Amino acid sequence: MTSLPGAPLILTALAMIAFAANSVIARLALDGQTIGPGAFTGIRIISGALILVLIILLKTGSLRSQIKKGNWLSALCLFLYAVLFSYAYLSISAGTGALILFAAVQMTMVGSGILFGERLNLVQTLGALTAISGLVYWLGPSDGAPPIAGAIMMIGAGIAWGLYSLHGRNGSNPTLQTTGNFIRAAMISILILPSLIYVKPELSITAYGLGLALLSGIMTSALGYVIWYAALKHLSAIKAGLVQLTVPVIAAIGGIIFISEPLTLEFALTAFFILSGVALATLTQRAE
Repeated sequence: MTSLPGAPLILTALAMIAFAANSVIARLALDGQTIGPGAFTGIRIISGALILVLIILLKTGSLRSQIKKGNWLSALCLFLYAVLFSYAYLSISAGTGALILFAAVQMTMVGSGILFGERLNLVQTLGALTAISGLVYWLGPSDGAPPIAGAIMMIGAGIAWGLYSLHGRNGSNPTLQTTGNFIRAAMISILILPSLIYVKPELSITAYGLGLALLSGIMTSALGYVIWYAALKHLSAIKAGLVQLTVPVIAAIGGIIFISEPLTLEFALTAFFILSGVALATLTQRAE
């Protein structure tokens, strides 16, 4: 698949759409009070693990390879991302949540890349600064600023996702690696989420909420993350961080279409800065 011309670009685009869809689906489920954040997280992770196990069983007939791939640190990052993501979306919109999430992702991944010797050339630096300027503009103090608790949780989710992505860059088999991580994350969910739900009781799960959680777990999480791990093999840490800045724009468009979130001048300007910056930073060759 990745040997086809343009395949890395296609994989990356599909992964970004899946990530944005997760924000829209979570906001639809949680803002509509069709399911609680703990239940949404558990169903999302466990259903994702089950569908990946089924895929591997159909391909290999063995569970041993699934258990060996992946690791507990990646699984913990995956769980922390998912649970913080869900609780944050109780109070913030799809587009704003995605902006905060991937700003934190970018800082984590780009910072790691620079720490370990990756460098941007002049054009890429200009692109990165342009994209960051768009984020700062949207998140600056205003009457529409997000609630602080939700913003802090989403920043934590972004750091966890950035670390999860960094751990997956060198994997040889994206499907096995993602499956192993999801199996471990499901175990963590079964151990921890009941306590969270006990401390903060949740609404009853509706059929609509269950369907959205399953859609998030199976399609936009499990399969989306397999695609992302495949794409990561073709991206530096810096580029992997920067390209994810397109997700808030896609999520905001989804919020406008599916949740009737307002289209504002701030969003239009932010979209322009982010997309222009990412194009400059990712479509030019890295300086050696």
